Amino acid sequence: MSKRHLTILGATGSIGLSTLDVVRRHPNRFSVYALSAATRVEELAALCREFHPKVAVMADPGAGGALAELLADLPDIRVLSGTEGLCEVASDPEADTVMASIVGAAGLQPTLAAVRAGKRVLLANKEALVMSGQLFMDAVAESGAELLPIDSEHNAMFQCMPADKIRDPEAAGITRILLTASGGPFRNHSAEALRSVSPDEACAHPNWSMGRKISVDSATLMNKGLELIEACWLFNSKPDNIEVHVHPESIIHSMVEYADGSVLAQMGSPDMRTPIANGLAWPERIDAGVPSLDLFTIGQFNFERPDLVRFPCLRLAAEAFEWGGTAPAVLNAANEVAVAAFLDGNLCFTDIPVIIERTLATITVAPADSFETILAKDAEARECAREQIDLLPV
Repeated sequence: MSKRHLTILGATGSIGLSTLDVVRRHPNRFSVYALSAATRVEELAALCREFHPKVAVMADPGAGGALAELLADLPDIRVLSGTEGLCEVASDPEADTVMASIVGAAGLQPTLAAVRAGKRVLLANKEALVMSGQLFMDAVAESGAELLPIDSEHNAMFQCMPADKIRDPEAAGITRILLTASGGPFRNHSAEALRSVSPDEACAHPNWSMGRKISVDSATLMNKGLELIEACWLFNSKPDNIEVHVHPESIIHSMVEYADGSVLAQMGSPDMRTPIANGLAWPERIDAGVPSLDLFTIGQFNFERPDLVRFPCLRLAAEAFEWGGTAPAVLNAANEVAVAAFLDGNLCFTDIPVIIERTLATITVAPADSFETILAKDAEARECAREQIDLLPV
């Protein structure tokens, strides 16, 4: 395998840091061309001193100057900022591989820039595909980019499918995709108890170490809803062919059922370094630093159906996909606003799906015929969601 040159978008987040941990283990196989962060200037500066990228980018334009000052003694590192800077490094020909791990809608434009440049794109930013769906997949096809899923569930599906039939499950004899979910920290909470949970409780995931936004999404099951939409686009499927199984142990990351009755499952410890290493080295396998799975200690696997009454976000995501057009972009935007309000202490946990549903009911769905239309609906939905939050009784 020739040496790969990486751009890591979202280097200070959990996925970015896990990616760099895999890179540390294989200095002869990977080099870092560019690193980016949103606002964590000091953390990115420390990573720059360790990995010596040629370019460092702060997504927050105001943070670019601060990073430049911290790296003043390293003039070989060029410092950029803003969406323009992110798109520049994402498409730069000096890097052949881009880890797209910016959280939320902010990751759409730089991820798309990497796709249009024909890179190997390691997709950890599910929102980009949720928002733009067909347009995104069309861009992949037109550019010849290599799109590899990094979400543990989608990477599991990818590993359980024939590599040459990822986009044609029927030809592969695939009859069903079984998408697993941990159930989050509130799986056994009553509807009444959910009303009083705190942001810190929502972020205390029982199995995974993740950022705060995705941890809340996991707790509401919106993360599984977004993954449902992502799986539909990645594997050319429909929600009716994807069944969500709550699997509290988080050892089986997803399964694929075939026409002959076979069900292939990808298993592993709940550690994102496994799918990251799979994407970095594919089609080869490399050490990810993940301990061997001890099935004797685990003892048993459990499965439950998701409760769509207590956790309606999964239903809302499936409905948004069926509506099509800009509905998934509206869903995602409303969720981001609602989750941010919850994390700031300005919204009750159980009101997150209320805000999303009211926003979906208010915003007119339009054909998703351009990225400009999608971004405009994203902005409109965010404003509407904020208005809906203000209308809730105190």
